Amino acid sequence: MAGRSGSKTMIVTNTPAKDLAYTNCAYCSPSDVRQFLLPGSNIALALVGDVFVLSIAAYDTIQSGQIGLNAIQRRHARVSTGDPVSVCRFIPPEDFNIALLTLELEFVKKGNKEEQVDAVLLAQQLRKRFVNQVLTSGQRVTFEYHGNGFIFTVTQVTVEGQDKSNNIERGMLVSDSYIVFEASNSSGIKIINQREAASSNIFRHKEFNLQSLGIGGLSAEFADIFRRAFASRVFPPHVASKLGVKHVKGMLLFGPPGTGKTLMARQIGKMLNGRDPKIVNGPEVLSKFVGETEKNVRDLFADAEQDQKTRGDQSDLHVIIFDEIDAICKSRGSTRDGTGVHDSIVNQLLTKIDGVEALNNVLLIGMTNRKDLLDEALLRPGRLEVQVEISLPDENGRLQILQIHTNKMKENSFLAPDVNLQELAARTKNYSGAELEGVVKSAVSYALNRQLSLDDLTKPVDEESIKVTMDDFVNALHEVIPSFGASMDDLERCRLNGIVDCGQRHDHIFKRTMLLTEQVKVSRGSPLVTVLLEGPSGSGKTAMAATVGIGSDFPYVKIISAESMIGLSEASKCAQIVKVFEDAYKSTLSIIVLDDIERLLEYVAIGPRFSNLISQTLMVLLKRLPPKGKNMLVIGTTSEVSFLDSVGICDAFSVTYHVPTLKTEDAKKVLQQIKVFSDDDIDAAAEALNDMPIKRLYMVVEMAAQGEYGGGAEAIYSGKETIQISHFYDCLQDIVRY
Repeated sequence: MAGRSGSKTMIVTNTPAKDLAYTNCAYCSPSDVRQFLLPGSNIALALVGDVFVLSIAAYDTIQSGQIGLNAIQRRHARVSTGDPVSVCRFIPPEDFNIALLTLELEFVKKGNKEEQVDAVLLAQQLRKRFVNQVLTSGQRVTFEYHGNGFIFTVTQVTVEGQDKSNNIERGMLVSDSYIVFEASNSSGIKIINQREAASSNIFRHKEFNLQSLGIGGLSAEFADIFRRAFASRVFPPHVASKLGVKHVKGMLLFGPPGTGKTLMARQIGKMLNGRDPKIVNGPEVLSKFVGETEKNVRDLFADAEQDQKTRGDQSDLHVIIFDEIDAICKSRGSTRDGTGVHDSIVNQLLTKIDGVEALNNVLLIGMTNRKDLLDEALLRPGRLEVQVEISLPDENGRLQILQIHTNKMKENSFLAPDVNLQELAARTKNYSGAELEGVVKSAVSYALNRQLSLDDLTKPVDEESIKVTMDDFVNALHEVIPSFGASMDDLERCRLNGIVDCGQRHDHIFKRTMLLTEQVKVSRGSPLVTVLLEGPSGSGKTAMAATVGIGSDFPYVKIISAESMIGLSEASKCAQIVKVFEDAYKSTLSIIVLDDIERLLEYVAIGPRFSNLISQTLMVLLKRLPPKGKNMLVIGTTSEVSFLDSVGICDAFSVTYHVPTLKTEDAKKVLQQIKVFSDDDIDAAAEALNDMPIKRLYMVVEMAAQGEYGGGAEAIYSGKETIQISHFYDCLQDIVRY
């Protein structure tokens, strides 16, 4: 922390000699200097009038108790000669060195003269002349350069390791501080070699704290973007020309919705020292008038073109951010609107980014959820060449995002001590950044709702008692479901009767299938494992597949069934199936259940008829390896294995397991677990259920439980009564076995 000590009042006097006015030092008697010396140093610093910090030098002619200030210093401190001023020793805090200093130049004597100032040489002179001096934002300093008297005003001070000082922008000038100069057009000062004055060291000292920018879990992606798109621009133009490279002029951020693409682009635009970025939503560019859309695109680049013509290499960087770029840059020839507007937009954009008169002072940032829709010419090197996937955050990334969104409530003591963000990060697999924000909002809504009374909404609210608890977050997790997560509701519906022990044969197949999930987790040689569960209708294949999906704890589990595609055309069904697989590729671990494959293929035995388009789609997807680092298990179920074998789909599965009907001993085990028969009747009922599929067993039991001879389903399932075996036989005879 900065310290003050020995505060005293001194009388203001003039600087003892004219040439000393250019040193920016304050002068006092040798006896007074000692009290301003820093411990263990010969540097003396003093805070003068609580306004600025000056280096103190000794001068024999100044009397004790006086301090010599030049005219600029007196004006800034609002004192005159003879006035008292408070002076105290200033001890600089740690990490006080200036990384970046921005100065505005003007002549001491205003006039019509003009002067070219070399920013590199001037920066060297100022660093040498004012080294170890403390400069404060707003401070004005006189200096002499090449026979001219100048004044610089400190407009920005950036201290190493932080964006700003705690309250006042202030820091110590050191030998490697970088100085950027500004001058108004009316000053008569023209600054040359400005870009050389600030090199990449600015960014080496000034850390980008992504968490403070509200970006969580994207540090690797941000480092990749910075290296490829900005590193060459940080260096002076002559360095890039000596290397013989051109700057990157475009980048594309793509990935699932809600992962932070727009946020990343917005913060990139803020962090650059160039002009404020132009943010364009794709559809806004479109116009119903012929040629108007292309003009809108040209207008976006007009400022950059003018800047490059007038300033050349000294031009500022112009950032243009295209949100939803797929709306206007679809692959040429793909739209059938008859106007060709989309094609001409792509052409216009291509010529602006990398045409004959290409601009070098533009950075185009495009964002999309559908990279596959973009014209391939846009994606080649020289155009949107830096393509960074902003994917779903990992556990550490999710923790960072949750910390960002709960930071304010933690600071203000609204977060209950039982909230464990680490546990929440572990439980929110495949949640995007936007969905995590939704979880926090939902949790807060539960906490706020506890403080409200629907009977009287005007009742005063006790702010102090608002606490967001772990239970609120757990409830929020049930409310905000991730788009790329496990479809637990769909999976649970596939096993309405729960899971019971169906005997050794079923248990063996279930354990084998669960072993495949472990193989997928750890395997490097088989990122795609496929298994087909075949057997008679109702034998429990779908329930088993759903149980494997739930028990796997994989972040992405989806079921593809014919019931979700009723009325769709073949092409639409294919697109929907492909989308589920494409979504799965965004997750590190995923399970897809292809339920009743023959129904998906629209198989009819008469004919026989089936959809070859869907069949070919499935065969391609079952053999296509997921992207690097992604592992997938596909579980198929079918009651028509001979048909699937005839069209070649069985060969696409790595493993096939036969799920059998229940034998007598298996049926007995099931009946013992559901406890609907008396001990005397179980053996007889199990014998009657030999070779029965598990689903049909449950149906017969349900029918018998409702029967008039029994005591009603409620009494039977509560254990008060049991099913009469005679009535059970009657129900069993009603069911036709095929």
